[in-house]
Amino acid sequence: MDYKDTLLMPKTDFPMRGNLPKREPEMQGKWEEEKIYQKVQERTKGRPLYVLHDGPPYANGDLHMGHALNKTLKDFIVRYKSMAGFCAPYVPGWDTHGLPIEHALTKKGVNRKEMSVAEFREKCAQYAYEQIDNQRTEFKRLGIRGDWENPYITLKPEYEAEQIKVFGEMAKKGYIYKGKKPVYWSPSSESALAEAEIEYKDKRSPSIYVSFTITDGKGAVEDQTNIIIWTTTPWTIPANLAIAVHPDITYAVIEQDGKKYIAAEGLVSNLKEVFDWPNAKVVKTLKGAELEYVVAKHPFYDRDSLVILGEHVSMDSGTGCVHTAPGHGEDDFHVGRKYGLDALSPVDDKGYMTEEAPGFGGLFYDAANKPITEKLEEVGALLKLDFITHSYPHDWRTKKPVIFRATPQWFASIKDFRAELLESINEVAWVPEWGETRLYNMVRDRGDWCISRQRVWGVPIPVFYAENGEAIITDETISHVSELFRKHGSNIWFEKEASELLPEGFSHSGSPNGVFTKETDIMDVWFDSGSSHQGVLMERDDLQRPADLYLEGSDQYRGWFNSSLTTAVAVTGKAPYKGVLSHGFVLDGEGYKMSKSLGNVIVPAKVTNQYGAEILRLWVSSVDYQSDVRISDAILKQVSEVYRKIRNTFRFLLGNLADFNPEENTVPFEKLREVDQFMLIRLNNLVKESLNAYNEFEFADIYHAVNNFCTVDLSSFYMDFAKDVLYIEAENNFERRAMQTVMYNCVVSLAKLLTPILPHTADEVWSHIPGVQEESAQLTDMPEVKEFENSSELEKKWKEFLLVRDDVLKALEEARNEKVIGKSLTAKVKLYVNEDVKSLLNSISESLKQLFIVSGFEVAGAYDEAPEQALKLDKAAVVVEKADGETCERCWVVTPEVGKVEEHPTICPRCASVVEQLK
Repeated sequence: MDYKDTLLMPKTDFPMRGNLPKREPEMQGKWEEEKIYQKVQERTKGRPLYVLHDGPPYANGDLHMGHALNKTLKDFIVRYKSMAGFCAPYVPGWDTHGLPIEHALTKKGVNRKEMSVAEFREKCAQYAYEQIDNQRTEFKRLGIRGDWENPYITLKPEYEAEQIKVFGEMAKKGYIYKGKKPVYWSPSSESALAEAEIEYKDKRSPSIYVSFTITDGKGAVEDQTNIIIWTTTPWTIPANLAIAVHPDITYAVIEQDGKKYIAAEGLVSNLKEVFDWPNAKVVKTLKGAELEYVVAKHPFYDRDSLVILGEHVSMDSGTGCVHTAPGHGEDDFHVGRKYGLDALSPVDDKGYMTEEAPGFGGLFYDAANKPITEKLEEVGALLKLDFITHSYPHDWRTKKPVIFRATPQWFASIKDFRAELLESINEVAWVPEWGETRLYNMVRDRGDWCISRQRVWGVPIPVFYAENGEAIITDETISHVSELFRKHGSNIWFEKEASELLPEGFSHSGSPNGVFTKETDIMDVWFDSGSSHQGVLMERDDLQRPADLYLEGSDQYRGWFNSSLTTAVAVTGKAPYKGVLSHGFVLDGEGYKMSKSLGNVIVPAKVTNQYGAEILRLWVSSVDYQSDVRISDAILKQVSEVYRKIRNTFRFLLGNLADFNPEENTVPFEKLREVDQFMLIRLNNLVKESLNAYNEFEFADIYHAVNNFCTVDLSSFYMDFAKDVLYIEAENNFERRAMQTVMYNCVVSLAKLLTPILPHTADEVWSHIPGVQEESAQLTDMPEVKEFENSSELEKKWKEFLLVRDDVLKALEEARNEKVIGKSLTAKVKLYVNEDVKSLLNSISESLKQLFIVSGFEVAGAYDEAPEQALKLDKAAVVVEKADGETCERCWVVTPEVGKVEEHPTICPRCASVVEQLK
């Protein structure tokens, strides 16, 4: 007889190799065909709603690793919530307006000058939809489950209609106004920018000190005294209208070479070094308040420069006397307005100096720095020229410097409801907690929001103008435009005249002749996406406002988190979200930002093609995503190894359940052996820990806990010694069925716990589990945490035993290295232990030989009685010898009992008994 045929070896069709790049798309096709998203929603219908509102990625270009991190984190949460007692729909969205699409079309050769605005916008829309289709395909390849056929898209007419309502409601409350004030202006984009569209990079700039000669000292200082200013923007000198000093700072009159100069007293010593004035002396001091209304002369124009007071003046750098051009700085503008100064801004949309800057008209602002500096030197006003490299605002799209420039713009007033904004922030749950402080400080310190843009691809600002120039924003016009957009899309604004866009029969006192014009600016794209709480959460039956969670990258504190909060609080008085969770950026393996020039870019498509989406998803679960995270081939290989261990664990469990019927063969907990109960308690701990981690969005805890359970609890312990029972004993042997009961519970619970993270693998496993009713693991709930009697005592006891077992395994390994034994089943182990360990071992009814995976075992004496050759470890002194007897051909145990059964001379009596049962 071939005894191998009598063993109950593992049997499963679950393959060892995942072959994920090939198998995942097939599985995704099946999910789509079987409408798994709709089935999940139907199954959870009627449960409490949990809404994770998708922040819309921009519809341009292939997905990058930041997209993958973001969408995968969202998928973890939504999938988990749908298995944890909630109905959790997921509606993906796209942001579609704005400059990048205009630029993309220009690069593709589209000449917008050869077509109407409406025609160009149609091409923009077409391009956006192409990008959406491409990105949607890539997102689905990552295994992201959602309502992909019904996403929200900011260019859709119904969305634009709701955005108009948000604008109208804000205008109705008095939060929308038009004014000329300095805003971030991008000459490269020819448009105003919001703070969220600014990034800071180093720039080399001239650093100049300039003297302004006083013509009327108002009795505070002598005429012909010179006030010294410092600036890094010489191009703004033509726009200078004032010099600001702080009322409480002490200023000094410095005498040098017969001339007198004014600067802050605390900066005099530094300025003496800068100008090489070793012999300069202070001849008078006075408070800044005494200098108010002193009149100086502009260095090269025939106009005055008024000395004014400003609380923004500091001693951090410069001279304590601040060059003030109200048309080119926010502080300058506000302080200038108090003194009735004009917001002079002699720079056009493209960044070129206008004729309002005589002598420099036609020069690009940056190129004007040199001739203006030369002019200052020519008139004797330049005291010092140097160059510095400093952090400077840049357009985050074009990566080119921006300027402050006063232009007529539409603004949303923040100051009018700032207190409500700050109060709302305090009511939101922030993860990480510093997010609250970050957004709170931003809102506390931010100026009014410039919401107009001088572009064409976007939602028009729905304002009409009367003949007398009065802006018209009424309930009637807003409602009418909103419905026009809902029916025709916003392109109608550019296709029709103002009179055709107004309600029929509309009249206004400011237009006695019935002539109206319309605004040509569009809204900031942050107003678009920031209106999604109205356009999506309130308009879809499957969602609700406020959302339970917004989850985006940490850059969105200045972006979507901010604009959404602003529009929602303005309209509803409440934040649009109950919770905000943010993540960091994805860096390369060395911690550097990915860039094409460095050649360190890793894209999701490459990872899914090489490794599979499951590896990318498992990587996301493994990182501390609330900080910046790293990815590289080496990191992905490490994650792949963890995946392989998890998969092999599943395969072993499934292979040993081939003859297990859960309805017939399950052994009740109270009848299981202690070691089996211990394993179910360990599994229960894993379930509890994992559910807590899901609820706290701590996915790395799940990654480590599952990996530890698979490699330590199962692979290194339970599954290791289980083979002697599962393979060797008869099919219905009690111990075997007990272990199968444990393994069944493990495979079902692990599959469910991992469904949000590894949905492809979990579903594949699910299809091989005997006796499950649901067609997919996605259509189940998370395993429940159970209460076991005396679980803590039992767990403590077996943890102590595992420490003893660790000592035995170390001794076996040393004996194997010294060639005393081969495999552990060729060994006999003698332990010398203290009374506590002896008592522990005596209390275990399971076979200790089996638990240690050896053929002979005995407690040979006390710890201090151990012979010299014993390996003395923490819990035991261990002697390893060759086991007595022969090797059983069937179970490989070495025992003198081999051959005791006459009919089976090469196997042990235990195996002979099993074989006889098979006859």
